[in-house]
Amino acid sequence: MRKEWLDKDYYAELGVSKDASQKEIKKAFRALARKFHPDNNPKNERAETKFKEINEAYETLSDKEVRKEYDHAREMGYFVGDPGGQQQYVRVEDIFGGGQSSSTQDIFTGFQDLFGTAGRQRRPQQGADVTGEISLSFHEALSGPTREFYVGDQSVKVKIPKGVADGVRVRVTGKGGPGSNGGPPGDIYVTVHVGSHPVFDRKGSRDLTIDVPIRYSEAAAGAVITVPTLNGSTKIKVPAGTQGGTTLKISGKGIETAKATGDLLVTLHIAVPTSLSDKERAALDDLKAAETDWDPRAYLGV
Repeated sequence: MRKEWLDKDYYAELGVSKDASQKEIKKAFRALARKFHPDNNPKNERAETKFKEINEAYETLSDKEVRKEYDHAREMGYFVGDPGGQQQYVRVEDIFGGGQSSSTQDIFTGFQDLFGTAGRQRRPQQGADVTGEISLSFHEALSGPTREFYVGDQSVKVKIPKGVADGVRVRVTGKGGPGSNGGPPGDIYVTVHVGSHPVFDRKGSRDLTIDVPIRYSEAAAGAVITVPTLNGSTKIKVPAGTQGGTTLKISGKGIETAKATGDLLVTLHIAVPTSLSDKERAALDDLKAAETDWDPRAYLGV
């Protein structure tokens, strides 16, 4: 429970309504973060302040449980002080017995518990965890970069694991909200969003996949073809009689992580030309004439 919650309208900071969905909150935050990010507004103190404010708002509203606490605090709207000078949120039902009728002695006991012995013996509390998001391109994710993440007024460097996959949450221990009564600070949890690649797709944590078209002649007679990799190209052998949809594995050409390097899975598709030259058509006519009685549709029984 934070005192500043009473003074700050985080929904207004992000430009969303109080009943906005988590998806709408995330979308609004991303748009504002791009607009006011310090990298896009060098030496602009107003933009930097705004960036910190929207981060603070998103840290609260992006966590469903924290958001519930914030909404409840805004609805109830009052605090009291304890003997140690700390601010504490108080509900009437906590003092007066959950809304049931109470005697004068019960009420006195409730206040005594709040401001007396219980107040002096409160246990250390760990600080709040902070959540956020970082977006990386496909190639940035491969290298494992370090990015800055803002927690209130503090900039924290977050090391992204090499070869990180989309949606992975990175934890930074002890860099979240400050603890109270001698308690430890919370942690930071950063969700990493990784962009797509124009050619490759990802399978699991380390393997890459790619679709590669081949000619009918290459599939039937076999061939050696060149395929792209993350760091150049390599040649692979297409066996004679290869069927469309066959997948070949190239070991060690996938994504490199701290634990291992994945493989490149090449799925072959037979490409059929949409038009033929006279020479090609004549060659196909010769092929038809030379073909045996083998019928690829015989199993259909027609």
